[in-house]
Amino acid sequence: MIGGTDGDAGLPRDDADGSNGNERGSADAFGDLLAFVEDELSFATSHYNDSYLDRRVSSRMRRTQSDTYDAYFEILRTDPDEQDALLEAMSINVTGFFRNPDVWSGIRVVLRRLSENYPTVRVWSAACADGREPYSLSMLARDDPEIDESKVYILGTDISTPALETARAGVYEESRTVDLDDQLSFLDDYTRYVDVDGRTYRIGNGVKQNVRFQRHDLINDEPKSGFDLVVCRNLFIYIDNAYKESMLETIARSLRPEGYLVIGKAETIPPNLQSSFAVREARLRIYQRDPARTSVGRPNRRANSNIEP
Repeated sequence: MIGGTDGDAGLPRDDADGSNGNERGSADAFGDLLAFVEDELSFATSHYNDSYLDRRVSSRMRRTQSDTYDAYFEILRTDPDEQDALLEAMSINVTGFFRNPDVWSGIRVVLRRLSENYPTVRVWSAACADGREPYSLSMLARDDPEIDESKVYILGTDISTPALETARAGVYEESRTVDLDDQLSFLDDYTRYVDVDGRTYRIGNGVKQNVRFQRHDLINDEPKSGFDLVVCRNLFIYIDNAYKESMLETIARSLRPEGYLVIGKAETIPPNLQSSFAVREARLRIYQRDPARTSVGRPNRRANSNIEP
């Protein structure tokens, strides 16, 4: 799959020092390494941008003091701990509470509408990383008097098992580069939902009550079904264009007719799927499935939301 995604014909550039990938070895060596990760470690590297994958591999090469792809491949092939470390590095885990507050204002409007019109509201936070997005959804539902939080059930999924363990624990540590107080300031008084002890933030039991987590691979696993809202933000910017359509179709098949989809502000719906969605807030990337337009196919009968207690 070598053939850069930013218009270059060779390997992508390293994000730390700007050096060309050829200094670390040949395109064939990089391709062999990715083939091993896909075939033996079951991580679908072919779906991701080369530039993103090279940044993740290069980061592990620096940690293991490997100068070339071949040298790192020798370590990777024989060291199960390094295999786990690389898989964790390749999992996309950029997240935050109430990331892009203007989008969350739009999500608030959607949740109000769904809460008013339906006896239950099922929300899927796909590729949720360490759980801050699902918990943001739960806090928003509890904080807004126009949303009946007792109706709202939230499923958070991710491919990373360690990230899901953090999500289930609901304990987050503030660092010099992460200001959790600032992230949570979208709410007037977030301390109603989060216990703060120094630099440690613990999600309250009430917020956790209507949130469930499970592992799900958006690339390889079956669609789910019956969701009123799917939030999947800032995943597709890392995905190779050839595979975005199939992943978005999985999400579309997981939505009920007239269900809503929120994607990242820098992302777009591929042309072949645009007929399945109506734009509700273009700037905020909020869409709605339109049953009067082209169908995305039948939902999988075995799939289900698995989020109600």
